[in-house]
Amino acid sequence: MPDLRRKVREPNPPVALSPEEDENPRAWSVGHAEIVSFSLLALLLISLMAVLYVARAFFLPAVTALIVGTMLSPAAKFFERHGIPRSVSAVLIVAVTCAGLAFMVALISAPVMDWTTQLPELQASLKEKFHIFDRPIALWHQVQGMFGGTPSDAGFPLPKIEWVQPTLEFLSPTFTEILLFFAVLVLFIASWPDLRRALVLTFPDHDSRLRTLRILNAIESNLGGYLLTVTMINMGLGIATGLICAVTGMPNPAGLGALAATLNYIPIIGPIVTFVVLAAVGIITASTLAGGLIAACCFALAAFIEGHFITPAIIGRRLALNALAVILALAFWTWLWGPMGAFLSSPILIVGLVIKEHLMPVKDTRLPGD
Repeated sequence: MPDLRRKVREPNPPVALSPEEDENPRAWSVGHAEIVSFSLLALLLISLMAVLYVARAFFLPAVTALIVGTMLSPAAKFFERHGIPRSVSAVLIVAVTCAGLAFMVALISAPVMDWTTQLPELQASLKEKFHIFDRPIALWHQVQGMFGGTPSDAGFPLPKIEWVQPTLEFLSPTFTEILLFFAVLVLFIASWPDLRRALVLTFPDHDSRLRTLRILNAIESNLGGYLLTVTMINMGLGIATGLICAVTGMPNPAGLGALAATLNYIPIIGPIVTFVVLAAVGIITASTLAGGLIAACCFALAAFIEGHFITPAIIGRRLALNALAVILALAFWTWLWGPMGAFLSSPILIVGLVIKEHLMPVKDTRLPGD
């Protein structure tokens, strides 16, 4: 009987673990709590996207003002160090920014208004330039007829311009959105130090306050540096485009250069639109089809060098933006908020990257097993 009690009281002998179990004693498993947390997070993200899409008339100008205000806050801090009050510097910065935008719009709108008055002549010129495609198109119509299609007797189909008015209506914000943007922008720049202080003091402990302050300083520094760097690069590309247009005999090279500089703020889409515009203007104004594509091809080469060598070499020193992340952010925010969403895609990505680096820092870059 004592032997039996001793055997019952003795603990079970340890079981030998396999090498895999020894290295990872707690096998990964998904429980009910993890599934509920993931589902709630997915519902939160879907609801947030729906709210941002439905209420875009409010969120788009407000978020744009917050992003642009954060970009311009280093300039307000510079003026404040030199004795200019924050509120006065906010008004001056916004006024200078509006003057620059108005100047760019004036350069771009002048050739557009000129071309709209010459649409019949431009259409006749396009029809004459594209006569080289009449034979391939006729052959294609014959192939369609052989397979039971309904061939058309028309030659090269000229692009129609019915899309111009809807596009302008889509791109043009309402007066209320413009007013909201400038009001939020001025007030945000003027009161940013107080807002930052209030946000930091909402956290109770010292470590959380210090982490929040570092995140806000990093966001302000990176967005301000991004705006300054991208502006200088875009100005260089605009000057290069203007020189290319002047050398190749394009009309209004200053306006086309301003267009290239402005559209280059939108990643990927901007250079493509500029290339299409330069190709269309060149084909219309040049004597031959090949001659009209010279300026567009030269711009494509300049944009390739800028996008693959100059910009990564300069911006990559501050933040390493993954190309796939840039494309996905561009596609998502363009789908959600249109062209302004495309402009905001990279700054929002930078904000998310800064927050991730401070909240989830990577100390060891080696993979398991390396």
